[in-house]
Amino acid sequence: MLAASSIGLSRFLETETPAVSLALDPFNVDALIAEITGDLNDTSNAPDLDALLAKARGALAFDLGDARLYSLIGEIKYRQGEKDEAYQLFDQARKLSKTEIHALQRSISRAIESGDLSKAVGEIDILLRRWPDQFSAIAEGMPKILSNPEGFQAVLTAIRSEAPWRGGLFRALNKTPEGLDIANQLLLDLTGSRAPPTSSELTTVIAGYIVQGEYEPAYRLFLFTLTDQERKLGGYIFNSTFEPGSGGKPFDWQVRDQSGLEIAFAPSQNAVEGEGGATVRFLNTPVKNTALQQYVALPPGSYKISLVASARNLKLPKELFWSIRCLGPAGEIARFNIPEGTFNRQNLSQDFSVGPAGCPMQLLTLQTAAIAESWRFRYVGTLVMHKLSIERLAS
Repeated sequence: MLAASSIGLSRFLETETPAVSLALDPFNVDALIAEITGDLNDTSNAPDLDALLAKARGALAFDLGDARLYSLIGEIKYRQGEKDEAYQLFDQARKLSKTEIHALQRSISRAIESGDLSKAVGEIDILLRRWPDQFSAIAEGMPKILSNPEGFQAVLTAIRSEAPWRGGLFRALNKTPEGLDIANQLLLDLTGSRAPPTSSELTTVIAGYIVQGEYEPAYRLFLFTLTDQERKLGGYIFNSTFEPGSGGKPFDWQVRDQSGLEIAFAPSQNAVEGEGGATVRFLNTPVKNTALQQYVALPPGSYKISLVASARNLKLPKELFWSIRCLGPAGEIARFNIPEGTFNRQNLSQDFSVGPAGCPMQLLTLQTAAIAESWRFRYVGTLVMHKLSIERLAS
């Protein structure tokens, strides 16, 4: 009974306090592996590699089929400089368990160092399918792999096969200009394939370009990855009639999280009583900041922005308006207010111009003039925006 209790307590303690666990049950291989791993990872003390090697080899007498032990012995041999023997041990660990994590990581590093990038990517795919939380451990090596044509093709093949780590890859690549260019090419190559870019992947890379101030490649990527159906919604304002089904990407409509209102898109064709468009319903509460936005790319010139809108019992204690603001020193270049009341398909418009400097890209927003969420300023009623468009005026 005492022996059984000791084994049970040993199992309970093996992760947090492996030394105590081993004292209770010297045959607890999991605790031994945890102890040796902890010693190898201890940066404050140099491990006694010979002692750890003896412990790990001794454990093989209890479990010859445990891949982790071969991997641990391989790591110790690697640190002792005996790399050929170490890789033989890593290979043995992989034979016993295809997804043994440490042996996989060492094998990936070796394949990258030797230039066998197809093998490296194949093993990265195995690693991340089994251990998805390990992406950060291999993220730094991905640009080196992708900068090589062989590596690029191997990665492209993997993500065309719906590799579950493809989203993490694009998030990792958007952190540097070089990574963004690689991600851009991957997305273009995926366009039209059986595994086309997702809205989330495109948003990640386009937004990365915008953050870097690289507006032209951001807009080109958006245009070049549109589907045939999406191209029908093109114009200076994308999806000017607020058709449902698209949205989310920076050069498409983005609905911002905003308390105090609800926004819904309805198709312009076959709409009941002409209610197609974007319906904004205010909930009799204060409303602050932006509700709806889209990046637009207007070259220098003169323009007119036009809105066809309807409203029911619309009460606006502070202005509700569309604003066009430059992503540059020029700031806001156009604003027009939406009137209160009840009206049907009213036409609103305003002329504006984009100067030759200081306005490389623009942000179009629907927002309120409220600067504080005071309950004295409660927005009430319904606004339906049937169409919002921009046209260029003859010079």
